Amino acid sequence: MAINIKTSGIHHIALRCKDMNRSKKFYSDVLGFDILLDTPHLFGMMIGSNFIGFMEATAQEGDEAVFSPFRIGMDHLAMACEDEEELHRVAKALTEAGVENTGVKKDATLNKDYVAFKDPDRIQWELYMV
Repeated sequence: MAINIKTSGIHHIALRCKDMNRSKKFYSDVLGFDILLDTPHLFGMMIGSNFIGFMEATAQEGDEAVFSPFRIGMDHLAMACEDEEELHRVAKALTEAGVENTGVKKDATLNKDYVAFKDPDRIQWELYMV
């Protein structure tokens, strides 16, 4: 029998990063998100109606550990975009800022445009047309 959870959506997403200061600078200085929570062990921001929090990774996988979408767990995060000009502006700005990205691409499955980019820990984000 199904549990049938009643929810209004995602409350928050927690990600691990290798270097809190490097990640904080990337998300605030490069991408322009406002850091709303900043403690020695956690920083976070709102993206739309979702809180995204970052904590420093433990050294269990060694110093060279980086995110891999091929492991069990999260593959990527996608933010909604409602304006095609904004999508192209962001793709250009990411390139100018030296951030690895795909440029604007077409998702063959959903036939929607997006730009994908990686943060300093190689976590993939997408800005995806709705």
